[in-house]
Amino acid sequence: MGGDTAREQEQYAAALRAEILRTAPPLFARFGDAATVYFGGGTPTALPAHLLVGLIETLRAAAGTPAELTVEANPGTVDEEYFAQLRAAEVNRISLGVQSFDDALLGRIGRIHTAEEARAAFRAARAAGFTNISIDLMYGLPGQTLHDLQESVRAVIALVPEHISVYGLTVEEGTPFAAAQAAGRLDLPPEETAEEMYDYLMAELPARGYLRYEISNFARRGFESRHNLGYWRSVPYLGVGAAAHGYVDNVRWENERDTAAYIRRVMAGEDVRRAEDGERTRTAAMEEYAFLALRTAAGIDETDFHRTWGVPFEEVYGAVLPRLIEKGLLKRADGFTALTPLGMKYGNEVFAEFLLS
Repeated sequence: MGGDTAREQEQYAAALRAEILRTAPPLFARFGDAATVYFGGGTPTALPAHLLVGLIETLRAAAGTPAELTVEANPGTVDEEYFAQLRAAEVNRISLGVQSFDDALLGRIGRIHTAEEARAAFRAARAAGFTNISIDLMYGLPGQTLHDLQESVRAVIALVPEHISVYGLTVEEGTPFAAAQAAGRLDLPPEETAEEMYDYLMAELPARGYLRYEISNFARRGFESRHNLGYWRSVPYLGVGAAAHGYVDNVRWENERDTAAYIRRVMAGEDVRRAEDGERTRTAAMEEYAFLALRTAAGIDETDFHRTWGVPFEEVYGAVLPRLIEKGLLKRADGFTALTPLGMKYGNEVFAEFLLS
């Protein structure tokens, strides 16, 4: 590792420690210790283990010991020794960004690891003592066929992780994929093939013992991601680090995205947060509450909705419910309103109906 890179990593870790120590104690004095901690949104394991462990220790000192402490890891950046240091620091959940077990596909999407390195990383995490490991897969990748996806799923199932996340490729503006698509060089699967991939995943993973508890997430019973469930239940959370997002007191924010600017501003004692939309209107917050809850298999707890907003769920959404139920997109039972399997497939249609403004 070059000296400049090592120095930048030290500087970033120092800034992150400073932000944690400045922002976490006041928040957790109000809300109590953090229930979960998640190191992700990039590649935390690109940091040397001693720096990442130091950040974990700083967070624990500021926010207590969480019941679930997850670290995202990309194969190719970790080995058994690295995992052993994380386990010794009381990390108890690993999320591996595998995406595919096809080397050609991995190369096309710019991943630095091979399929065998992904398997080796999983085995290294197990050898280090991790009993809660998640694997991320993607479908709809450039040049991917249904057979390719089936082979990757078979490879995942053979490893027997506790949790699997599956995401369809989204081409976002400003990305290399968007530029390639605009130039006609992005060989995405046809829409019908992408739909076949989705249908295959939704049938195969539950058949293999992975319960679908959210639109994109499957787990063996008891291994659902507590941290992500907090997002979908609108639990407040503190985001720290460059480009981190947070949500407290009905305000969402994003930190300074540029790493160098983030380091400079934190060390100068400046606020690095930028409110995404200020304090949201009650209507917007109610819509978001509904959208997030509907992502889960349980759906909207109508009693909690009434308690949170002071108005019965039926009074707010009663006009749209019969129409969506008749289409087979929604179901209501035992005080919950949830997406059906068809509703999860066409969730955007339901979310559009739940807009109040």
